[in-house]
Amino acid sequence: MSLPSGFVYLNDINSNIIQEMKYFTSDNFIGRKIKGYEAPVCITLKEIANALSGIQASLEPKGLGLKVFDCYRPQMSVDEFVIWSQDLTDQKMKASHYPNIDKRDFFKLQYVAAKSAHTRGSAVDLTIIDRVTKVEFDMGTPFDFMDGLSHPLNESITGVAKENRLLLRSLMVEAGFEPLETEWWHFRYIEEPFPESYFNFPIK
Repeated sequence: MSLPSGFVYLNDINSNIIQEMKYFTSDNFIGRKIKGYEAPVCITLKEIANALSGIQASLEPKGLGLKVFDCYRPQMSVDEFVIWSQDLTDQKMKASHYPNIDKRDFFKLQYVAAKSAHTRGSAVDLTIIDRVTKVEFDMGTPFDFMDGLSHPLNESITGVAKENRLLLRSLMVEAGFEPLETEWWHFRYIEEPFPESYFNFPIK
């Protein structure tokens, strides 16, 4: 697939970074494959791909690596999030993904944005893994767990999980990313080239 100028397939820049694209699957807070995700691949800005590749290179000598959950996200996907949030009859994933949150409050609480940095191509959701076992680091909560416990600096998260969150945060900040204060996994590239653009091409 031919991508808009400035976008790349992460795999073309660094194929060692594991991709588990959650919105291509049913393993997400909605519980189904999301519109616009036609392939389980990470498309992102070239700047982000290069930054992630640099982080990956720094982790590999330690036997570690990165796993990405979401990269560029089409506007049609975000629109589906909005429609889902207004359907109070659909609580399929409440127990596993938002047990303490009313889905109507997702946008107010900043777990989802109607105009997302993902749609500008400037955000990435990710974690750290053991490269040998492929096991994800303990971060205190799973990806897409919409709860105060997922706030990166939540004081209830201690020990190894806290250390792991701070490691991911420091790596990403050093590489030019800004953390989101409601999700430990989400980071926005600060010098984003399309700050006013929201793309809608499908992922395939």
